[in-house]
Amino acid sequence: QVQLVESGGGSVQPGGSLRLSCAVSGFALHDYAIGWYRQAPGKEREGVACISRGDGTDYYGDFVEGRFSISRDGSKNTIYLQLNNLEPEDTGIYYCAADDRVVGAYCILPRFMDYFGEGTQVTVSS
Repeated sequence: QVQLVESGGGSVQPGGSLRLSCAVSGFALHDYAIGWYRQAPGKEREGVACISRGDGTDYYGDFVEGRFSISRDGSKNTIYLQLNNLEPEDTGIYYCAADDRVVGAYCILPRFMDYFGEGTQVTVSS
């Protein structure tokens, strides 16, 4: 059974940093595409970053502009999202997700991902 549990969210001031973690179980990280997605109040869920299955290429949403970094640790069954230089517009619930069929850059689109965690809240405010 695929399970994903996020942690590490919180409240920070603009310009601050956070590191989100996602503990996974029920599958091997390198066999699945994995990623991070977010949803702000009143907005649709959007892709933040993902790593494709197979070649392990990472992809980012256009708004990231080099501020965030996704990584994975197979020995710990954990996915990470490093968030730097946060802006108020980054506020939202951040979800990790996994899928064993999506190909390449399509992993950045949340509608192609089958398994989602419950999410962790990130609030950026002065």
